[in-house]
Amino acid sequence: MNTSSTTGSDAHPYLRAATAGLRHHARTTTAPADRVHLDALHAHLTAAHKLLDRLADATRPPHPAAGRHLATSHLRLWQATAAVHDAFHTVPPADGPREPCRPERLPEGPPVLTICQRHLATGHTIRRKTTPTALHTSTCAI
Repeated sequence: MNTSSTTGSDAHPYLRAATAGLRHHARTTTAPADRVHLDALHAHLTAAHKLLDRLADATRPPHPAAGRHLATSHLRLWQATAAVHDAFHTVPPADGPREPCRPERLPEGPPVLTICQRHLATGHTIRRKTTPTALHTSTCAI
């Protein structure tokens, strides 16, 4: 059994490291976004989406208002993730013609296959917990 307690300075070290990496990348990026960049950003957003989903589910019973706010941020993050996915398919690939996202057939090879699979899996979870109306209006009613 782990009896050590975590304080604010050493709690959630992986989240702090991910935040530092994103801050560094935001400061040093000067070129337009390419598909590799958008794929990596989409991976970060979907990971944050999963974390917010779990936090909202765990927070809602003891703190309903906070849980609703987390659920709203979960929904808005999905909207941002969908926009990054759309941007990925808008940016032309470095080595050929643009491949549109076609859910009825998977695109060939990474990174297109990877981002589309990740996006479809995340979309499945959001649609399981959210109404179509909520996907288009995401204000938090307390």
